[in-house]
Amino acid sequence: MTTSSLHQIGVITRLTFREAQRRRLVWIGLGLGAAFVILFTVGYYFAYQEVLRNRPQGFSQQIFVDQFSGVMLSAGLYVINFLIIMITVLTSVGVIAGEISSQTIHALASKPIRRWEIVLGKWLGLATMLTIYTIILSVALMIAVRVIGGYTANNPLPALGILVLEGLTVLSVTLLGSSLMSTLANGVVIFMLYGVAFVGGWVEQIGTMAGSDTARNLGIASSLLMPSEALWRYAASLLQSSGLLGAISPFSTVSQPTPAFVAYAGVYVVALLGAAMWTFSRRDF
Repeated sequence: MTTSSLHQIGVITRLTFREAQRRRLVWIGLGLGAAFVILFTVGYYFAYQEVLRNRPQGFSQQIFVDQFSGVMLSAGLYVINFLIIMITVLTSVGVIAGEISSQTIHALASKPIRRWEIVLGKWLGLATMLTIYTIILSVALMIAVRVIGGYTANNPLPALGILVLEGLTVLSVTLLGSSLMSTLANGVVIFMLYGVAFVGGWVEQIGTMAGSDTARNLGIASSLLMPSEALWRYAASLLQSSGLLGAISPFSTVSQPTPAFVAYAGVYVVALLGAAMWTFSRRDF
């Protein structure tokens, strides 16, 4: 990659990041995320006080409170995880297709810049925004739980990295779709893939508990097609404490992805980004 290419990519990255900042959708998403963090903090505070007053007999107070706090944090991060997916899709679903349909892509593509540099620059700009969004909201929840309940999540940094990787995975899928299809068609396909991954994740969990290899393999296949749900389960498993409440939590992971799957997700991101650059470079518009 030449110095000229790096410069061009940097320009597109900055322009994409600034454009994302100017869009109301991003600020609405950030506002909704902030509202949820506030609501979670208030709810967790009162729930925590209630747990202290009504702790079951026979349980160590600290162990029971830590288990409760871990479940609450997992529940809060599950919502944050959903917000990350939604913001990723809504900000990137038309990033290429929208400019093609409005003919604004001609002004950019006519400049001395390669098409793959446009795609990579847009990906980097959106990836930067999504990484900041994920870190702000996730860390805010962890701080709230720490300040109120004195609970520190297990493996917070690796789990946070997995959540960022999940957003980048969805971003690469959406960007590839945007280089191939219209904005509406791309949005439909992405949400269908997310739905398949979500249902497939539950099928895998149920198949594991029931001892059904067929159901488990179907769930694994859906995760390979769209790794988003499996990455969430891996992040949840990193955060989760062992114990009674963690075991019966709906956010527990019966079938846990392996570190090899995280490596697969990284390759998946790079491969789909490369496919998006290759496809856009050869598309007529």
